Amino acid sequence: MHNRKLVAILGSPRRQGFTALMMECALDAAREQGWETAQINLYEKKIAFCTGCRACMRAERCVIKDDIQEITDQIRACDMVVLAAPVYWANVPGIVKNLFDRLLGAAMEETKTFPTPRLKGKKYVFLTACNTPFPFSALCGQSGGSVRAAREFFRTAGVTCAGNFVCSGTGGKQELPKRLKKRIVRCFE
Repeated sequence: MHNRKLVAILGSPRRQGFTALMMECALDAAREQGWETAQINLYEKKIAFCTGCRACMRAERCVIKDDIQEITDQIRACDMVVLAAPVYWANVPGIVKNLFDRLLGAAMEETKTFPTPRLKGKKYVFLTACNTPFPFSALCGQSGGSVRAAREFFRTAGVTCAGNFVCSGTGGKQELPKRLKKRIVRCFE
């Protein structure tokens, strides 16, 4: 049996923000269970915008030469992706959407009907946080937009959900709620 590999992607410019805290909780839990881990901070990477050339569909990876090749290789080599991205305007931040756009050819193959996934056999955990307190974060669609964006990308890529976690009402909080920590840890047991 091979070592289980996890790549954690931070899609927040705030290294000490709530999504970063959630990601650290996930990484600590994974390491305790023997996972081999790697981390990517999207805000430290050079990732150009998708040009819509669609050459990636044949190449099975983006042809624009920047840090997306390294990220693609890490995602292909892992068993689980942990994506931590805050809520920006009821969605993921632009840099995360850009990541999804640039992974098009690596994630799916076009067919005449529904796309064929290229990343089957992997799992993902999505972690997000928003300032809007619960239940308004859910009722007004704030956190749901981020969860939906991640779900759509990973589902199309053939990656199975191991957990979606939302930390609402982060304004003024200093640490993650204990109940949330416990729920995140369970994904790696």
